[in-house]
Order: sequence, then structure tokens, then C-alpha cells
Amino acid sequence: MAAYRLPDHRSAVYQVLHVGYGHERVASTVSYVEEGELRAVIDPGMVPSRSAILAPLARRGVRPQDITDVVISHHHPDHTLNCALFPRARVHDFWAVYENDVWSARPAEGLELSPSVLLWETPGHTPQDITTLVGTSTGLTAFTHLWWNAGGPTPDPLATDPRLLTRHRRRVLRVADTIVPGHGAPFRSVRPP
Repeated sequence: MAAYRLPDHRSAVYQVLHVGYGHERVASTVSYVEEGELRAVIDPGMVPSRSAILAPLARRGVRPQDITDVVISHHHPDHTLNCALFPRARVHDFWAVYENDVWSARPAEGLELSPSVLLWETPGHTPQDITTLVGTSTGLTAFTHLWWNAGGPTPDPLATDPRLLTRHRRRVLRVADTIVPGHGAPFRSVRPP
């Protein structure tokens, strides 16, 4: 298996702001990551109300204008709907960073947002999926839509490329200690054989 770049440091902190779900209603798991000057929100998509994102940030003393970066795991609206809550943030996806009226094309693979935070391209659920790897004092956490929740699902009924999704799940499981899935609570990773 090819070697992949990992975060150089393990000093970021994160908080899951809202645990997502996907049954009769749908909401994304929305997370906050902080290291140095970086104040990032991952997948600010559909939630019961905007306060599900903003209230936990406010309890941390973080205002919407303090957010420096937003990362979207893929382009489905349930993961992107509330990006505009953060007016000063750069928005990262699989092929560019967007800031105000500037669209800067670049690959996501290996892009470092801070010494402990970098992006991997992990298509499978959609061709545009990325995973945010965050090094913390307790290990490496992967924020990803390779899983909806701890149960998978396996197979992913909406996957555009199930074989690629399986390959990238194995890639992430080889390095991550914790998985923060697209629509569920964090769970501990189990290393593949």
C-alpha cells in the first residue's frame, strides 16, 4: 500500500458541535477544529436549526466571524447548507479553496490547513469526497463521509463507486484512531488485517 502524508503534529483540539442522523429527517455531523490561528468548521450542513451549530461555538467563545476555514466533505446540500454562516472563512473542497470572489484551484490530497490538520481525497460516496485528518493529543481523528455512522452502512446505498469507497475506508482505518462519520457519533477505529 502506498504511503500517505499524515499530519506532522498532534496538537489540535476538536468538538463535535452537532451529531448528525439520517432516517426520516437528515442532519450532518458538524464539527469544530482548533489549532493555533486555525478555527475550522467541518460540514456545516443541514441541522434542526442554526443554533445547533452556533450555540456550541458561542459556549466556546467562538463567533461566526472567528471561523477561518470551512471544510466540506462533499457537495451534497446536507453537508454544505450553512457554509454562509461564516463570512470570513475560506471554504475547502476536493479541488479548490474559495474566499470571497476568488476560486483557487488545487488538489485536496495532502493539503495542510495547520501542522495537525490536513486533507485527503477519499472518493467513493461521491467522486468529490475528502477526509479531514486531525492530530490530537489522544490520536488521529478522521472526519469523513466514508461512513454515515458506526454501522456503515455496508454497502453504502448511495455510493457512486462502492469499490473505491471500500478502498478508502481501508486507507483511513489504517491510520485513524477515531472516525467522525457524516451522520453519526464518533466511533473508535478498528485496524484492518
